[in-house]
Amino acid sequence: MDVVVIIGAGGIGEAIARRQGFGRKLLLADCNATVLEAAAQRLTDAGYQVQTQPVDTTMRQSVEALATRAAALGTVVQVVNTAGASPNMAGPERVLEVDLYGSALVFEVFESVIAPGGAGLIVSSMAGHMLPQLPADQEQALAFTPADKLLALPFLGREFVPDSMVAYCLAKRANALRVRAAALSWGNRGARVNAVSPGIVVTPLARHELASPIGDGYRAMVDASPAGRMAPPEEIALACAWLLGPDAGFVTGTDLLIDGGIIAAMFAGKIRQPG
Repeated sequence: MDVVVIIGAGGIGEAIARRQGFGRKLLLADCNATVLEAAAQRLTDAGYQVQTQPVDTTMRQSVEALATRAAALGTVVQVVNTAGASPNMAGPERVLEVDLYGSALVFEVFESVIAPGGAGLIVSSMAGHMLPQLPADQEQALAFTPADKLLALPFLGREFVPDSMVAYCLAKRANALRVRAAALSWGNRGARVNAVSPGIVVTPLARHELASPIGDGYRAMVDASPAGRMAPPEEIALACAWLLGPDAGFVTGTDLLIDGGIIAAMFAGKIRQPG
């Protein structure tokens, strides 16, 4: 049977699982056992075939164990990584570890088990579009450096990445660059890989951010955006379903911005850029 792997059992991960899990085995993974089992139970109660496995995307052995389990369950046709640490949750080193290294590690490991015709996807963030373009050598390094050497890049040192927001923006920029690079090697297997960069999505994580000291900044971004609203997780899952499905067969190595126009408003000077 076809297997869909969803890493991250939060609001967006569960919404994608509901879209992609029809008639397939779902392998749901998360580092938080409580979140993982609660999401799995809801999906099971709704009739999905669900298996679970704890995973720490910052540990190679853990990610490799997840890939091995997925391959043992059947044909791995899709893998979606929604795991991440927000700027309000962790310091810059941890943000880079989860959002940069962990994301690159998932791409590297699952490339070896994805089926021909399969698709990979990372749920990144509009934050990757907030910084000016990096120097060409830095972008190449972020795109092509082996995952286990990424965090040793000199320009990711504390003197250059002073806070969690800068770390987050850099990591999310790197996600799009890693997808572009991985499209070549995944293509050798007959598979595709892409990213989506959501804006502010109504999830428990977003509610935590909105209630934090940076919450007013989030609300100001929403108010200045053309859409003037946040998105439900299901709206992001719709876009992911297209990128993962056959109608997007000519799309690989790209990043789809789904932000209600927040980056457009930032480009127009209606929102102050971070950093």
